[in-house]
Amino acid sequence: MSEIKNPLEEFEIPPQIKALLGNIKIIVFGVVAAVLLFSSIYTVDPEEVGVVQRFGEYTRTAEPGLNFKAPFIEKVRIVPVERQLKQEFGYRTVSSGVQSQYQKRGYEDESLMLTGDLNLGDVEWVVQYRISDPYNYLFKVRNPEKTLRDMSEAAMRQVVGNRTVNEVLTIGRASVAARVQEILQELNVDYETGVRIEQVVLQDINPPDPVKRSFNAVNEAQQQRETLINEARSDYNRVIPRARGEALQTIQQAEGYSTNRINTAMGEVAAFNELHREYLLAPQVTKQRIYYETIQDLLPKIGNKIIMDQDGGNVFPLLQMQMDGVKISNPDNQ
Repeated sequence: MSEIKNPLEEFEIPPQIKALLGNIKIIVFGVVAAVLLFSSIYTVDPEEVGVVQRFGEYTRTAEPGLNFKAPFIEKVRIVPVERQLKQEFGYRTVSSGVQSQYQKRGYEDESLMLTGDLNLGDVEWVVQYRISDPYNYLFKVRNPEKTLRDMSEAAMRQVVGNRTVNEVLTIGRASVAARVQEILQELNVDYETGVRIEQVVLQDINPPDPVKRSFNAVNEAQQQRETLINEARSDYNRVIPRARGEALQTIQQAEGYSTNRINTAMGEVAAFNELHREYLLAPQVTKQRIYYETIQDLLPKIGNKIIMDQDGGNVFPLLQMQMDGVKISNPDNQ
């Protein structure tokens, strides 16, 4: 039997086609090599890290800079560990800049919550956080961002539900934010989310729109009441101490006057007793002395002086005599 020949064996490929096929092989090889090269090189920014997975399993963490990975079998997930991230509740930022724009519509359910005194409050807040553990962030929780959002809302509702609406709206804002941050951080540690809470900021707190006008009227009335109370306390603090001081001054003056009168009376009594003892010893001398002292006190107080005898008939010629240099006779000797 004769052998069957392959017709292609007798066909000779032209040199031009051979050269073209060789060039195509080189091009294909170059393209494959370029694809392999570019798929094995990646760059990590300074504020990020790269989490490398091989067939879905975590293998290593790549630091910032130029890095390499096995093409097709390794996958890199970039995690911004140094960037501060945030979640907004009750509103969303539409555009940020010099004049930022916000949207409230559609997010009322996040911010509307019940306070401890059974009032409603519209609380808008922001949670600022960083990714502290990329491995936990990617592999320990299925959806870390949604989990963080749910935990933030639960923590805020818990804290607001333990306070009155006035505390939340006025003096309790700082304590509410601090307590929510504390609870939220504890939950992230327990759940191993790999998230560190940087700050919780209360943006705006208002009563619901249907009761906002009435609530503002109540607040204005309370503010007026506080103003009147403060004014009354100011007047009280100004008037009462002054009245107390004046009363104390009057009491002290009365006590001083009483002491002076008592001392004066006691002195007069002592002087009278001494004079009475002298009178008992020498009545005539004492009587004459008293007369002289009395005349000595009276004459300087009299303007014009007229001296007459006992019968009133003769007038002494000394009408304007002064006390000094005047000789006065004893009435018993006239």
